[in-house]
Amino acid sequence: MRPPLRQLSPTAGARILGLGSRQPEQIVTNADIAARGVDTNDEWIRARVGIVERRFAGNDQSVVDMAVDAGSKALADAGLAPGEIDAVLVATCTMPSYIPNAAAQTADRIGVRAAPAFDINAACAGFCYGLGTASDMIRAGSARHVLVIGSEKLSDWVDPMDRSTCIIFADGAGAAVVGPADHDERPGIGPIAAGSAGDLVETIVVADRNSFIRQEGQEVYRWAITQIAPVALRALELAGVSPADVDVLVPHQANLRIVEAIAKRMRAAGAREDMVVADDIVHSGNTSSASIPLALDHMRAEGRVRSGDLALLVGFGAGLSYAGQAVVLP
Repeated sequence: MRPPLRQLSPTAGARILGLGSRQPEQIVTNADIAARGVDTNDEWIRARVGIVERRFAGNDQSVVDMAVDAGSKALADAGLAPGEIDAVLVATCTMPSYIPNAAAQTADRIGVRAAPAFDINAACAGFCYGLGTASDMIRAGSARHVLVIGSEKLSDWVDPMDRSTCIIFADGAGAAVVGPADHDERPGIGPIAAGSAGDLVETIVVADRNSFIRQEGQEVYRWAITQIAPVALRALELAGVSPADVDVLVPHQANLRIVEAIAKRMRAAGAREDMVVADDIVHSGNTSSASIPLALDHMRAEGRVRSGDLALLVGFGAGLSYAGQAVVLP
């Protein structure tokens, strides 16, 4: 009779210990885009997507560079050294080449040695998938501290003259350190509510390595304003909390009109009028997997959220993939 396989010691739950972010220095306004000869203007862009400006990285700043900066800041915020990190996850869909992956390079440059490191490509839902994976690793006992980073350089993949994409997408990185909940406290990351709509895969696509990103904006918009609020509500149900308990709503920063539509549906379902709603897209643009951690870090720096607030995160995008979870802010 074979002996039973040993299992690692699980924990009751996980929580976010620290946050960090990085944006490029170059600010690109709506007027800058119009000056290229794109058929648009500031009023048109603000009315349709709510963006005033966005950040673009230069040729000397990569997905990995931004991931390293954001991850290092999150480590410092959590009060941990690189040697205390057991795994590094990088959510990204904009690496110039998928071999080698971003995570191994990022881990090495931060100083995390010999730890598991892998990329997650769920596009704009990637950070939520990463957060859910990190939480599950910690609860199962296979890691104690996990660094989760969303980093994107979408400017490399956007046709600068395509009005449907060049006004929206931008560059940046955001990160979170995830660790075990203390024995005397409740878990700080709820179960993930996730799924996909593969029948709509053609709505956002990069055809091949020599192509730019293309999207059917109106179809994605209609899908998001009808399908994402139920995902958010399911995440709350799984976590055992109600819409009225939510202090902060952080949807993926895809389009300000989508963000506002989701917030309206959440309030109709019982969320409070004073619920803070992330609007980082106004000055950061759509940074795909980086948008949720970027928004969290910016809102914290601005004093719009506090430690202990209950935040509802929900990411959605190409795939079409979506995911959400309730978290307690560090």
